[in-house]
Amino acid sequence: MEAKKLKLSVLDQSPVRKGVTAAQAVQETIALAKYTEELGFTRFWVSEHHNTGSLAGSTPEVLIAYLASQTKTIRIGSGGVMMPNHSALKVAENFRMLEALAPGRVDLGMGRAPGTDRLTASLLNPSNHFSEQDFMEQLNDLQNYFHDTGEPGTPQGRVRAIPQVKTVPDMWLLSSSGQSGLFAAHFGMGFSFAHFINPVGGPAAVQQYRERFQPSLDLDQPQVNMAIFVFCSEDEEKIAQHKAIMDHRFIQLERGAGITSLGYEDVKDAQYTLNEQDRIRYNRQRVVAGTPKMVKERLTILAENYNVDEIIAVTIAEDFDDRLQSYKHLAGLFDLELIK
Repeated sequence: MEAKKLKLSVLDQSPVRKGVTAAQAVQETIALAKYTEELGFTRFWVSEHHNTGSLAGSTPEVLIAYLASQTKTIRIGSGGVMMPNHSALKVAENFRMLEALAPGRVDLGMGRAPGTDRLTASLLNPSNHFSEQDFMEQLNDLQNYFHDTGEPGTPQGRVRAIPQVKTVPDMWLLSSSGQSGLFAAHFGMGFSFAHFINPVGGPAAVQQYRERFQPSLDLDQPQVNMAIFVFCSEDEEKIAQHKAIMDHRFIQLERGAGITSLGYEDVKDAQYTLNEQDRIRYNRQRVVAGTPKMVKERLTILAENYNVDEIIAVTIAEDFDDRLQSYKHLAGLFDLELIK
C-alpha cells in the first residue's frame, strides 16, 4: 500500500490536561476539529466516557451538533455512542436530528461496552443487562428506525424516529475484539478496530469481518478502519516524556485507580514491579510515538497488516500545541489535501 493513499481521521476524547479545566478541554476539542478539517483529515469522532475526571467527553451527540456547526467538510461522528446506556429510539432520534443539521456528514459509531464502571452504567441505564442479544436487537431496531421499516404491529413499526429526514448516518461498530466485527458484518455496517485498546488480534478480526460481510441498505461493501494512539514530534525528549506518561497512565488504569491528569514531573521517578514492566512493554504496542519518519513507517505497516486505507489517530499530549503539531506532522507525512 502506498502511504500517500492512506486516509487519516481523528478520535478525540476531550482529555483534561493537568492544570486545565473540563470546559477548556472541550474548547480544545472544538479547536482541534477545525484544525484537522483544514489539514484534510477525513473524519472527526468524539467519545463517550463517564465518571472520570481525565476525559470530558460524556455526550457525543451533543458535542457532534456543535462541531458540525463549526466545520464544513470533515465528517463528524461518535467514537462511539455506548449503546447499553441508551435506547435505540433515542439514539435514532438524536442522529436523525444531527442528519437534519448536517446531512450526509454524520457518522454513528457504536460500542457495546458502557464506557464506564458498572455502578455508573447501572445509573445511566438501570435496566441494562449487558447481553449480546440486547445489543443485536438495538442494532436491528436502529436500522428499522432510520429506514422506517419496522414490522407492522410491532412497537418499532408503530413508532417513528423524529425528525423524519431523507439521509441516514453512516453506521459503524467499534470493537477491541472480533465479536462486534461479526455483528457489523451481519448488519452490513462499517467496522472500526480499537488497536489503542487491544493491540492483539485486530487484523484477524478485520479479515473475518470482510469474509462475512452482508450488504445492507446503507453499505454494499465492507468499510473498515483502525484506531491507535499516535504522537509525532521532531523533539526526542518530548517523545520520551510522552511515552513515560502513557506508560504510567495504562498502569494506573490497570491498578484500578482510574485515570488522573498527569504531567511528566508526576511520573519521571515512578517505580514499577517486574509484572508492571511486562505490562508496559505490552501496552506500548497500543501507541505509535516517535519522529515523523518512524511514525510514517509504523503506520504504513499497520495499515498493510490490517488491510485498511484509513487510520484513526488518538492523540493525548501534555501540551495542546504538541497535540496540534502531531496532527500537522501526520497530514504532511501522508500528503493530505489542505482545505483552503
